[in-house]
Amino acid sequence: MIRRHPLAIAICVTLAACAREQAPPFDLVIANGRVLDPESGLDAERHIGIRGGKIDVVSETPLKGGRVIDAARHIVSPGFIDLHEHGQQDESYRMMVRDGVTSAFELEVGTGDVAAWYAAREAGQIVNHGVSAGHIPARMKVLGDPGQGLLPAGIGGSGTATDAQMAAMEVILREGLAQGAVAIGFGSAYTPGAPISEIERMFRVAAEGGVSAHIHMRGGLKGLQETIAAAAAAHAALHIVHVNSSAGDEIDGFLTAITAARDGGQDVTTEAYPYGAGMTEIQSALFDEWQTWPEPRFALHQLVSTGQRLTRATFAKARAAGGTVIIHGRSEEQTRAAIASPLAMIASDGFIENGRGHPRTSGSYAKVLGKYVRDDKTVTLIDALRRMTLDPARRLERRTPAMLNKGRIKAGADADLTIFDPATVIDRATYEDATIASAGIPYVIVGGQLVVDGGNVTTARPGRAIRAPIATKSR
Repeated sequence: MIRRHPLAIAICVTLAACAREQAPPFDLVIANGRVLDPESGLDAERHIGIRGGKIDVVSETPLKGGRVIDAARHIVSPGFIDLHEHGQQDESYRMMVRDGVTSAFELEVGTGDVAAWYAAREAGQIVNHGVSAGHIPARMKVLGDPGQGLLPAGIGGSGTATDAQMAAMEVILREGLAQGAVAIGFGSAYTPGAPISEIERMFRVAAEGGVSAHIHMRGGLKGLQETIAAAAAAHAALHIVHVNSSAGDEIDGFLTAITAARDGGQDVTTEAYPYGAGMTEIQSALFDEWQTWPEPRFALHQLVSTGQRLTRATFAKARAAGGTVIIHGRSEEQTRAAIASPLAMIASDGFIENGRGHPRTSGSYAKVLGKYVRDDKTVTLIDALRRMTLDPARRLERRTPAMLNKGRIKAGADADLTIFDPATVIDRATYEDATIASAGIPYVIVGGQLVVDGGNVTTARPGRAIRAPIATKSR
């Protein structure tokens, strides 16, 4: 029988403590940080031990690791989860990760081929990634739209679908769900030819699959009420994308309507980005009536490729050529109302392509933390972090079990973490140069590996597919 000295017994009070003492050092330790976990409400100095891509322990006492990051005077948060990110390629990923994003989803437009979308990224990316099955691409395919980008440029948007064509769209969406899509995406604003009855029919596919329907809706407040009613009739969980952009000067009414639906027991959520301008493809249906616009309206549009503000003549030329355009016009008060609302998750709606894009890709999360939390005190820190981490995870976790381990800091959770300096975090990207990285986010960890180290993007590619269960065909 082995006898232990009483002092050793006193030190190793429990078997778990002894095991930790005898275990090898952690792969990575985050020391001395102010750890904020929106799920548990933890807000205290802690030490986090990471092993095998997971959080192994959140400790009140120091830990040993192969690498130790001193996070003193910094916040340690769950990694930010962006439910609305079109830039699903390395150029955009490199910008968003420096803004603290560890998981990025294309859920508004989605894809018409879920299996191929995931296969194209299976070698590993900087961030975790996922996609929806998209009504827009399904409609484009079935109706034969000529558009080569994300959005319809003709009949896919404006055309009226027959019953047989809608049935074909349903097949594409169901196939996407069977291939692991985490949601179904919609853009009724981009498909004016689709009546609300078609949208409701596709909402029913979402309800059958147990996924949320993420929609860029049309028609202002009346359109919102119509969309909420269609989702209720279909028994579908509904997510209104970029409430700030869709609402404009009706933002108060939008938030009131969403609150009323939630109070009535309906599953409705929303999101916002902290900028006063939007961006979309210039050939989209949003601009089909451009020839009727008054002259001053054209100047609100800025060509992404050149930064040029447009006139009637240059708008016509750009629309014929294609590309993306930034749309200015919302007030700071409208933006602030959306960001202040506890309903709105934070999501960027961004992408960068060939060095050009919208600053929301690179700065949405840092701007909320720097401007609206620290400087303006519009939002509390813990509430902002909840809307960047836990709420997005909960939106998807019903169908996608992997999300149960994201958006939290606790033993067993995925080691996706963002470390930022609350005194200096801020966005720096502009409408003229969207590739300027955010400041004050020195470390970002995905799957236990540093993807941002000392403010620099590393060569690690630990990001993995976030995918719902894939249906297996019976023999």
